[in-house]
Amino acid sequence: MSDLSDRILSVTIGENPPDRLDKALARDVPEEAALSRSRLARLLAEGAVSRAGQVIDNPKARVAAGEVYEIALGPAEAVETRAEAIPLNVVWEDADLIVIDKPAGMVVHPAPGSHEGTLVNALLHHCGDTLSGIGGERRPGIVHRIDKDTTGLLVVAKSDRAHHALAKQFEKHTVTRRYLAVVHGVPDANDPRLHGVKGTSFEPGGILKITTQLARHKTDRQRQAVLFHGGRHAVTRVRVIESFGVPPVAALVECWLETGRTHQIRVHMAHVGHGLIGDQTYGGRRKLSARAVGDAAAEAATAFPRQALHAATLGFDHPVSGERLDFESPLPADMAGLLSALGAA
Repeated sequence: MSDLSDRILSVTIGENPPDRLDKALARDVPEEAALSRSRLARLLAEGAVSRAGQVIDNPKARVAAGEVYEIALGPAEAVETRAEAIPLNVVWEDADLIVIDKPAGMVVHPAPGSHEGTLVNALLHHCGDTLSGIGGERRPGIVHRIDKDTTGLLVVAKSDRAHHALAKQFEKHTVTRRYLAVVHGVPDANDPRLHGVKGTSFEPGGILKITTQLARHKTDRQRQAVLFHGGRHAVTRVRVIESFGVPPVAALVECWLETGRTHQIRVHMAHVGHGLIGDQTYGGRRKLSARAVGDAAAEAATAFPRQALHAATLGFDHPVSGERLDFESPLPADMAGLLSALGAA
């Protein structure tokens, strides 16, 4: 393989190749080139593949072992999204990836109604020319997201090879992600009500396991809904760290994901009757009892401006070196203040 810095990739077809060029290239392209099948298909269609100086754009072309094909990758194309000089809390950065501690209020990716001020806008400015290209475009590779008003850690790829390797780790559930949340009530294994909620079970140590399907809500496109047929499989585990009030009416819990679906923790906790404090989408108008926690704590919970959810830990294998990387993020000031008010009660 030639050095990718010259943007020309040489691929030698191995023994017993598939009977089509596109399949043979997909098999024999070096893994470190991180070219997806869809990217290879685009390159073929664009006339970027040649053999002995002759362009070959037919994906069904016959191939033979030992043939050498050259793929002109070309420079990564600029994207239309505007780079913006937005401050970022960078936890780790190298040539292949960057780990960010995201603040509340920042959308991860541009979308209708949120074209500016997103994490992607900020990364385009921060990373600049160090982005080697994702799928042929000079952009950061988003492999997972956290909600606009959720704080905490996420990793973003800066190269194609890192993007593919990280995506595989998320797909295989080898990435460690743990969240801290402040919820209404206490998800206790001794609560008979919880044992009657469909999709719930308890594991050793009082760990609550929530297993359902999730899909977009039929009437409210901004929400997700719990299903038991159709949708996408979703599993959340929950451990109580501390409870608040007499009797207990709120808890700090740790949640970890076996899957990573949109709004998963928020939907699952609401499903089992322990919605997140401050969650306007799934928490309803539920309030803490001032008798149980005192007026100040009850008011602090009512006034909390967002879902009380923080992506506190993140761990994965470095996509190039293989080194295990583990990161922790302290609670943001607003959640720490909420817990302080609840604890003072």
